[in-house]
Amino acid sequence: MSTEQWEDYLAANDARFVDELSDFLTYASISSLPEHTGAVADAAQWVADRLTQAGIENVSVLPTGGHPVVYGDWCHAPDKPTVLIYGHFDTQPVDPLALWTRPPFEPHIQDERIYARGASDDKGNMLIPILAVEALLETRRQLPLNIKFLFEGQEEIGSPQLPEVIDRERARLACDLVVSADGGQWAEGQPALHTSLRGLCALEIRLTGARSDLHSGSYGGAVLNPIQALCELLAELHDDRGRVTVEGFYDDVRPLDAHATERIRAVPFDADAFKAGIGVPALHGEADYTTYERLWTRPTLEINGIWGGFQGEGTKTVLPSLAHAKITCRLVADQDPERICRRVGDHLIAKAPAAVRIDVRPEASHAWPYQIAPDHPGNQAAAAVHRRIFGREPHIVGMGGSIPVCGIFLRTLDAYTVNFAFGLKDENVHAPDEFFRLSSFRLGQRAYVHLLDALSRSAF
Repeated sequence: MSTEQWEDYLAANDARFVDELSDFLTYASISSLPEHTGAVADAAQWVADRLTQAGIENVSVLPTGGHPVVYGDWCHAPDKPTVLIYGHFDTQPVDPLALWTRPPFEPHIQDERIYARGASDDKGNMLIPILAVEALLETRRQLPLNIKFLFEGQEEIGSPQLPEVIDRERARLACDLVVSADGGQWAEGQPALHTSLRGLCALEIRLTGARSDLHSGSYGGAVLNPIQALCELLAELHDDRGRVTVEGFYDDVRPLDAHATERIRAVPFDADAFKAGIGVPALHGEADYTTYERLWTRPTLEINGIWGGFQGEGTKTVLPSLAHAKITCRLVADQDPERICRRVGDHLIAKAPAAVRIDVRPEASHAWPYQIAPDHPGNQAAAAVHRRIFGREPHIVGMGGSIPVCGIFLRTLDAYTVNFAFGLKDENVHAPDEFFRLSSFRLGQRAYVHLLDALSRSAF
């Protein structure tokens, strides 16, 4: 079978593309650390320059009041859909540095894998659609549909300014569909369609007893220890069947229908391998649901941290005056992050004993849960490409984590997001020795060309 011109172009330029990815990965664009602000800005300029080189028009670096975003478009396909391609060029911190085999921003290739912070999440994945578009413009001189790009530099810190930017630029960003290059596939050789993401809300609790720490001999038994009060308060947030006890917590949860249950249970699950992979003796969670149902379709309330009192070597007979905890809730359709935060806070305040004072502080950042129908035209196009590229049907799966921008796009632009990326679970994302398979880097370029062709024939 003869190849198309764009396929020949991708093959002929493969070495250059790998070199460009290596260059991109040298930018220490850690969005959470102020000392790396300049590197995030430099990475944004690299992306803008690369879009221009690919033939994208109207490229600009948009200010946000925080880390920048990069925009570009090619809109010369009248009567064809408009697709917005999203990704991010910021990265997580590199700690613990001692566990890296080589410096995290000095990329190296070994066994057809490129190692560096950001290689899989998300620089390798977000570069793929740029290269696919370049191949089409160089060989066909046009694209099969209208394309817009939006790449951000603050995803790893929750995209705090992005909602305002999207709202302000909604006319420029208007589209029929968003395609996210941030994510991955189920396994090497096994594609997946991600049809749901859990949302997020967070709060911090502080219990205060006396004005200062007290001598436990002089006051123990006469006043309530805030740490004891906090532990008891947190312990009653779940019942013995794993359900959250906060009144109204489940009121807005969208129930699973028979088709959704069937799709989830069709995804292979090896409980022993799952336990061994994370090193736990047993699985735990809300009764009457499978592990994947718990991870993808049920909300959670998790205690992320608890602290207070003396924690040094030896003994200090102190009755501490303060105790703290951090809580996050993973949310599912159709839960409202602000409403859930209020309900959890009200519950804690109502249950706190009178012998301590309680302060509940919701965190400003949150993420809305996101859900898209498996038969949405965007998913149908993506599934057809998966069948062509991988030679098998994609699993229909959810994601237990959050990608806040998916909910933002839906609420602000009225556009659903199809996740179409090629990272794999073993690529040490957010961990030392992060890497990206060059086979996925190459396969993804071909897949994106096929996806754009397929979407050009879709009716949204």
